[in-house]
Amino acid sequence: MNARDICNLIKGADYDDVEALLDRYADDPRGQVQKTVQAVRRKHEREKAERERVLGMYELERELGGEGIVVGVDEVGRGPIAGPLTVAAVALPRTPIIWGINDSKQLTPQARERLAVTIKETALAIGICHIPPAEIDERGMGASLRRAMAAAVENTGVDPDCVLIDGNPVHAHPMEKTLVKGDARIACIAAASIYAKVTRDRMMVEYDRLYPVYGFASNKGYGSAAHIAAIKEYGLSPIHRVSFCGNFMEMPTLF
Repeated sequence: MNARDICNLIKGADYDDVEALLDRYADDPRGQVQKTVQAVRRKHEREKAERERVLGMYELERELGGEGIVVGVDEVGRGPIAGPLTVAAVALPRTPIIWGINDSKQLTPQARERLAVTIKETALAIGICHIPPAEIDERGMGASLRRAMAAAVENTGVDPDCVLIDGNPVHAHPMEKTLVKGDARIACIAAASIYAKVTRDRMMVEYDRLYPVYGFASNKGYGSAAHIAAIKEYGLSPIHRVSFCGNFMEMPTLF
């Protein structure tokens, strides 16, 4: 084979085949082949480390959750001043592995969207719960979070042997176990983190069409400077959390 054909072969190899090809052509004297071997080897080592990270998330899930039905739970929207609190609950099979899964905050919007589709196609069960702003105002965040997590697990339609939750104890389910930074350490919690984030972000884009002056499509309800300025100018919308806006809001709701 000429050098270009060898380079194309190496570059196009599947993950499981590339190491054998790299070893085969490691001593090829041609400069073009050596350059390709080195570049692909670096890329493969990064991908190998990434896969080991993901496999570790599945292994820790099994260690903590056992061999039964394990549901991971995570929330998004605890801090915004507008929009719902959203909780997702996800049960994943042992295989196939969802490569690239991670805490949603560590992923680009494009990666989250792609992974959310894979999670929906792969998951054994998915549950979702949204707590609207008025209920957050009435209940407070702690009670709202407990209710949302319990409801999301119930919405999965399965009876879990273990419920793994990111953060500190919530007392949302009798089979609950919690782990700080669990969304970056356990596969099913990461899946819930991604699914909750994508679901809520889509809702905020829809709200942006109803209330365009607040920039919900970009700020997702968080208190950016432009968002706060819009509140001061236009007042609160029906999806603002009144109890979160007291520091900078003294005028009546205008919608």
